[in-house]
Amino acid sequence: MNYTANSSRYKHNHFRRCGESGLDLPLITLGLWKHFGGKNLNIESKKIIFRAFDRGVTHFDLANNYGIPFGTAEINFGKLISTQLKKYRNELIISTKAGYDMWPGPYGNWSSKKYLVSSLDQSLKKLKLDYVDIFYSHRFDPNTPLAETADALSQVIRQGKALYVGISSYSPKKTIEMDKLLLERGVKCLIHQPSYSMINRWIEKDLLKTISKLGIGCIAFSPLAQGMLSNKYINKIPANSRANENKSLKKQMLTDSYKDKVTNLDLIAKKRNQSLTQMALSWVLRKKEITSALIGVRTVNQLNECLDSLNNLNFSTKELKLIDKFAKEENINLWSASSKH
Repeated sequence: MNYTANSSRYKHNHFRRCGESGLDLPLITLGLWKHFGGKNLNIESKKIIFRAFDRGVTHFDLANNYGIPFGTAEINFGKLISTQLKKYRNELIISTKAGYDMWPGPYGNWSSKKYLVSSLDQSLKKLKLDYVDIFYSHRFDPNTPLAETADALSQVIRQGKALYVGISSYSPKKTIEMDKLLLERGVKCLIHQPSYSMINRWIEKDLLKTISKLGIGCIAFSPLAQGMLSNKYINKIPANSRANENKSLKKQMLTDSYKDKVTNLDLIAKKRNQSLTQMALSWVLRKKEITSALIGVRTVNQLNECLDSLNNLNFSTKELKLIDKFAKEENINLWSASSKH
């Protein structure tokens, strides 16, 4: 597959400034968590990546353990970066993370300096890159001094292995502490990556105000609640779906309460001439503090549907009040343990 990027990829200019930095990010970021691993990228996954860039998506988000087996998403994306996307490297924002179980023994998990620095070294080899644009502490580690994690993040900046650093699923309190520790080391925390959606609204209580005050950007992951914010689960569980896999999205999460919310939200979306998926993304991006919404898709059609959400980002006050009647917590935040400290 010979790839040449679409010459009109920037015509819509769907970008937003990341906090108080000089970096703009696309309103939609493509995450490579679920469907980009394995021995090689399948044809559809390649098409997704190329189509995303053709439509102005410049940010591709990974982590050391993405793909099955762990790490294969980075390997596969690295093959594209070193070949078909090589000439576009300066147009791309590539991010990776470390913080979850990756290799055996005491140094392959959490957020010690040993783990974070070693993991980024491995990620760079897999990606065939000299540096990543953003490196994240993937979760707060209650058993490692936060100063040590800050040391690791500042070190990779000084070594030129990352241009920016960020954190994911940190509480407001720990976000403040990390920002202070990084500033003391001459580094600014660029971005926070929390889960956020219509049925997982925890960041609205304090975190959004905190990052706004600190000048930190925000990229919302799981804005579609792993596909729950679509109409696919209202009547039955499709065979080709995350819920059918019963792993990160458990079947017991598809409660009657959830189905009632989604049914009503779907009706509101239709009045806006959007799918529920599109309205859910537009809704997340309604907040000025949200720099980008991070999506995961398995087909080009799903990608196009998500990107078409950018055609209608405006909500009336009446619409938002009506949505708030049904956009309520469903206890689906799988990453809450990290942000409770």
